[in-house]
Amino acid sequence: MLKKQCDINIVQTIELAQTMIKLAQTGYEQREDPGCGILYGILLDSGYKLLDVAQKEKQAHINKGWWNDSIKK
Repeated sequence: MLKKQCDINIVQTIELAQTMIKLAQTGYEQREDPGCGILYGILLDSGYKLLDVAQKEKQAHINKGWWNDSIKK
């Protein structure tokens, strides 16, 4: 369990991005018109971009030793 709010926010951002990706994939499969395809394409692209940035930031915190310092013992 993390105790530093900045690390908790990163975890929540990763979870949000994963939810965005899942919703975009489901929405795209169930779309009924081209507008929905555009919407879910944007959502999918944004989810992957957000996930990439959040994972890189998590890794940066790990590399600096901040992440382990944030774990409640």
